[in-house]
Order: sequence, then structure tokens, then C-alpha cells
Amino acid sequence: MRMYYKGGNAVDVGVAATFAAAVSEFSHIGFGGEAPILIRTRDGKVHAIAGVGTMPKMATAEFFRTRPIQPGELTSAPEKGGLKGMVPVAGLMPALVPGMVDAELVALREYGTKSFSEVIAPAIDLADGLAIDEMRAGAIERNVRFFELWPTSAHVFIPGDRVVMPGEIFRQPDLARTLRSMAEAERKALAGGASRVAAIDAVRDFFYRGDIARRIDKFSRENQGLLRYEDMAAFHLSPEDAVTTTFQGLQVYKPGFWSQGPALIEALNILEGYDLRAMRWNSTDYLHTLVEALKLAYADRDTYYGDPKFNHIPADRLLSKDYAAERRKLIGAVASLDFRPGKIGPHPPLHPSEAEMVRFKIDDALMARDTTCVDVIDKDGIMFSSTPSGAWLPSVIAGDTGIALTQRAQSFLLVPGHPNELAGGKRPRITLSPTLVLKDDKPYLALSTPGGDNQDQSLLQVLLDVVEFGMNAEQAIEAPRFQTRHLVSSFDNHAMSPGDLLLDERINSTVATELAERHHRVGTRSRWASGAAPVLIRVTPDGVIEAGADPYAYREARAW
Repeated sequence: MRMYYKGGNAVDVGVAATFAAAVSEFSHIGFGGEAPILIRTRDGKVHAIAGVGTMPKMATAEFFRTRPIQPGELTSAPEKGGLKGMVPVAGLMPALVPGMVDAELVALREYGTKSFSEVIAPAIDLADGLAIDEMRAGAIERNVRFFELWPTSAHVFIPGDRVVMPGEIFRQPDLARTLRSMAEAERKALAGGASRVAAIDAVRDFFYRGDIARRIDKFSRENQGLLRYEDMAAFHLSPEDAVTTTFQGLQVYKPGFWSQGPALIEALNILEGYDLRAMRWNSTDYLHTLVEALKLAYADRDTYYGDPKFNHIPADRLLSKDYAAERRKLIGAVASLDFRPGKIGPHPPLHPSEAEMVRFKIDDALMARDTTCVDVIDKDGIMFSSTPSGAWLPSVIAGDTGIALTQRAQSFLLVPGHPNELAGGKRPRITLSPTLVLKDDKPYLALSTPGGDNQDQSLLQVLLDVVEFGMNAEQAIEAPRFQTRHLVSSFDNHAMSPGDLLLDERINSTVATELAERHHRVGTRSRWASGAAPVLIRVTPDGVIEAGADPYAYREARAW
């Protein structure tokens, strides 16, 4: 909000909020994490920034297939129905090049108006000291045993060998010093006559090619990690086109095939062939149809998606209306318990369910992954939607930089030949998936959510609540939702749970019974444990901007 008060636009606000979140929501996002971004500019164009880092170049899939898991590299036992091979989910091995910082700097450089020093100021204030809340204090307390394995993390999160209690002041002096050094790089460039753009580039060079990169390299080498200075120095993002479709006259935009975003595009294309309003909201027919459409879209996600720089993705086919019409024919009266990707090309990749599996049991609550979301719009119609994540707790702090490194490499597969098979210099296919929707080329909706594989499921339901059933922003956000787990988990050992369908406790019990009769494997859960935490901004026909934020998951909306 400080950026708005000082005349900033939506991008300035979004970047400042993300940097502040990386300090204050350190249980969910850190400076070594990821942040895919969608931006609509004043001219009506939508741009994507692929804010996800690359795997260190010295890494190979075979290295992880044969390397035994070490103490502190799993936060829980492997889940039933997962793949045999997996990347560690904690520690230093799953670290990528930090992607969030470059994503924010590119957004600020290309589409913002403020200096880096201005947008980083709130984050520095918070790093100097913030009143810690119950969520953060609890996250630290649950991970004390992990921090004991990593002295640099213990130094930050359990200073003085005690957990900071809710309401106490939590300080991150190493991170504050790092952020100030980044701001100083900008000031030196400006003092030397550099333009605003060149000064922001100086910040980027300081982080990825200067002192910070060297400190991260040194820490990684000393602790048998894979990340190197050369990986940092080679990393650079540029804006790219978003993927898009039309739905009920709207233009829907998502990130590319390095994310799961196109799955929502495919699901909408499939659902466009139904009269959803006639089915009635959250009826048995309605929920069954949405679930089956999502299962088809996710089967394609799990088969075809991966880093487009390393793979030929049949994007035009996957996103076409004709392909959706073919997929639509597969939806029957009862739930499918099979994984059914489309057959595209003469030699389509195999679905991971055809790979070697392991059989373990684990409490679903232990499989949670953390993310946050930032959605912004301003008076000029500039829109910003992002899903910052990675470097969540328990995280490894890179030496004395204060920077938490990501664990995102666990989203790679170790299935030979798969588009998302791990490789050096490659990006994993991630779940992070912001959304923008335009109506007659004008701003209409901005929405995103935490939730891992649940993100686009939740966003689909929220979007349809508004578009098909006329709900306002807060009604749509608070409405009960479902989650299908009929997919390949993007985390841990990539578990698969055919037919699993989790329903909000508020969904009619008769509907739940009827869905079970249609062969869905139904479970229920509290509205406080929906697996997502969405926010939505809507522009009304009269130009009023309204926002809704999930009260069951500590989201909030603010306006000025």
C-alpha cells in the first residue's frame, strides 16, 4: 500500500508486496524461491514472466536415481502410490537458481515506475524486525530438528537456541544486510549516471553475477551442493507471451507449459461444451463434470508438460477447441479411475503411472506445500497476478546471506525420457499458476492461490462462480470447493490417487452420496482445510474494483 500512496502503479505494488512477503511469509516464500507473474499493461497486452530457476548444470537424472536419500532430505515418509525414484524434498540437493528475484526485477524494470530502493524498502523494514505471528512461530517450532542439521538455518530461525514466540520481535539481520547491499548497487549506478533501467540491471548483476552469487556458490561448495556461480551468472529472464483461450466471450490468460497453467485452459475448453448453469451450481452433475474435465486436463499435464526450452510441446493441439471436443467425449456418467492422456503425435510420452511405483501410506496433512499469492490492479487498468513460492520452511539458509534456498527441484520427475525429467540447466514443471481474465480486452478478473496441484482446480471453480453464476468476488472466494487427487502429485515421490475426491463439508451430503455412487472415492474436509487460499479481484461493468480474499486461510484484500 505504501507504493500506492507514493504514486506507484500495480506492478510497483506487486513487486514490493512480493519482496515483503519473502521476508514476512518466510514459511511460504523466500528470496531463493520462485514467482511466476502475469501482467496486463495499459495498452491491453498480457505478458508472462517465468519466475522459476534452473537446475544446476552439473545435475543429472541418473545422479538422483542412484543417490541414496540422506538424513534431513525427507520431511515425511514417501506416500502410497508414488514413483520409485525421487529428488530430495528438503536440504541443499533440490535447490535451483533463485528465480523470484530476477522475475521481480524484470517486472519492475519493464512495467513499473519506481526504483528498486523504493520497492525493497518495506522488505528491509520487515527484515530489521517484525512481530512474529502464530503461523510462522509454529512453522519454526515444527522444524527445529531440521534446523539442527543446518547451522546457518538455526542461526536465523532459532536465534539464541530458542524458538521466537508469537508477538515477539523476529529479526533477520543477515537478510537485511543483503537487501541493503542490493539497494546500494542501484544507488552507485545512479550516482554514476545510469538510467533507472540500467540501475535496476545493476541490482540484478550484483545478485546473479556479483557478491551474492559468489557467497551462494561458496556455501554450496562447502556443503556438497550442486549450485554454482556459473548457474547464477547464466540465468536471465525476459517477458514472454502468456497462453490463452476464450471462454464465454472472455479472454483467459495463464503462464506457459513450464507451469500447470495450460491445464486450466484445456479444462475451460472442455467445459465450454456444457450448459453449466442448467446443471445448477455444485449439483451432482455439475461437480462430476468439472472433476472429469480436470482429470483429463491433468492427465495431459502429467504426460506432455515440461520446460519448453528442452522439449517440443504440442501446445497448439493441447489448447485447441477441436482437441477439447474430442476429450469431452470421454466424460461419461460415472467417474473414470484411469489416467487418460490424449494421444498426440506418433510417439507420445508415457504417463508416469506406467513407471515403477512404490507403496507407502502417509497422512495427507504431512504432504502440504506452502505458497502465497499477490494480485493487484490500479486505476489505469494495469493488472498484476503472481504466485510466489519456494524456499518455504524448512529451508536452508545460504551462508551469511540470509537467503533461503528453494526445494523446487522435487517437482522434476526421474522417469527416463519424460518431458519433465530432471536435467542440468532445465526448469521443473511447476504448479504455480496466476490468472488474468479480460472482457472485451478490458480488465475483468485477477486471481491466484496457493495450493500446489490444487491451484488450477480452485481457480477454475472460483472463475466459474463469477462467470456462470454471477457471484461477487467475496461470494466466489468463500464458496465451498472440491479437490481431485486423480493426478500425479508434483511433490515428494509424485503419488497418484485415482478417483480421490475431497469435498468441502458444506457441500450437500446427498450430492456427496450421489458422487460416491458414480464411483468417485469421496472424502470430506473442513472449510478451514480446503487445500487452497485464493484471492480474486473483479472489475464490475460500472468500473468498480472489488476484491475477495479467503477468510479461512488468512488471505486479505486492501484498497486505496
